[in-house]
Amino acid sequence: MDAVSVSIVSGLNEPAMKKRRMTGIAATFGGFQFLMPFLGWTFVVFLESVFTAVRPFIPWVAAAILTFLGIRMIIEGFRNGDEEEGAKIGIGALLLQGIATSIDALSAGLTMSEYDLGRALVSSGIIGVITFLLCLISVFLGKKIGEKLKNKASLIGGVILIAIGLEILVKSFFA
Repeated sequence: MDAVSVSIVSGLNEPAMKKRRMTGIAATFGGFQFLMPFLGWTFVVFLESVFTAVRPFIPWVAAAILTFLGIRMIIEGFRNGDEEEGAKIGIGALLLQGIATSIDALSAGLTMSEYDLGRALVSSGIIGVITFLLCLISVFLGKKIGEKLKNKASLIGGVILIAIGLEILVKSFFA
């Protein structure tokens, strides 16, 4: 759901987005959602002690990345307040969003520890495909909303990214 929310923000931020870019954004999130559970499975199977040591820091890293990107969007929103079109999210920021929204999916790999390689790949693939489809729809919806909000979209999107980062962090205290 974090990837879906960030996809909406991407659409909000860039209301004139082309279909190819929308597909690329959805593919980025879907790809990371495929990759992270599979990496989690790999960590459990091969590097369990390393993953156990790193696990408490995962929510903090995700929250920091999303907060950084959210603040950056808010600043851009104030700088470009008069412009009608939102700024494009660069490939670096998109990759950071993909990592931040999927880093907690590493934990999903823990639940797949009994799977063989084939089942781990199929499970991760299902997660990736569903995420891709949901994010594609979300970018489209965000784009439509962004067309109506015009120059306020970057500010709203930045606040949403920060809220998602804080949500990830707060959830980690109750997990």
